[in-house]
Amino acid sequence: MLDAAGTGRVIESYQNQAEQLLKEYLLADTFVPYTSVIGGVLACKLVYDLTQLLSALYFKSYLSLPSIKRVEWNNRAISTVHAIFITAISLYLVFWSDLYTTSRIPAYITHRSSLLSIATLGGSVGYFVADLAMIFWFYPSLGGLEYVVHHFLSVSAIAYSMLTAEGQLYTFMVLISETTTPGINLRWFEEVQSVSFKWSGYIFGMAGSQNPPVHLHVLPCILAF
Repeated sequence: MLDAAGTGRVIESYQNQAEQLLKEYLLADTFVPYTSVIGGVLACKLVYDLTQLLSALYFKSYLSLPSIKRVEWNNRAISTVHAIFITAISLYLVFWSDLYTTSRIPAYITHRSSLLSIATLGGSVGYFVADLAMIFWFYPSLGGLEYVVHHFLSVSAIAYSMLTAEGQLYTFMVLISETTTPGINLRWFEEVQSVSFKWSGYIFGMAGSQNPPVHLHVLPCILAF
């Protein structure tokens, strides 16, 4: 049997191995990812409050909606802002930045990252965490089991990519599909207000539908490539 000193050495050895594992597989500087996650959550709160204020001022139908519909209205505004933000940054990083196109960066393309890519993924994680919290709080009014599964998959995969810098290119390629979200939300806003904008059918016709399915991002699968 080990004495107290031997047990202490064994525990210390395991601690050293755990620290080495974290250094090898997680980012050494955690300030940017964790700060961006918190920033994402706070940004969702800001958009929610601004939507609540501006909608009451500029949309007469907003105040006549049931309470849970007003919550969903604000929630969809958050998802629209996130979709526009994440789509724009994803398109830039994938197609126009030098991060994945230049050969001057020695790392494999599947292991490349930058402060912008890490902060963007962190903000997206913050959004999904905030949205998941709202789904649980108002369950099932804001979405059923499929939304919960979608958000858990998204949070897990995006957080993994953010912390390990692995597969960020493929993650951004999948996140470009968020471009469909504004169209789906616009169709919902039209139905709630019983109005129809002529131009919405041309711009978002491919994205929206009367009963739009949830676009499931199976990110853990593509990270395996």
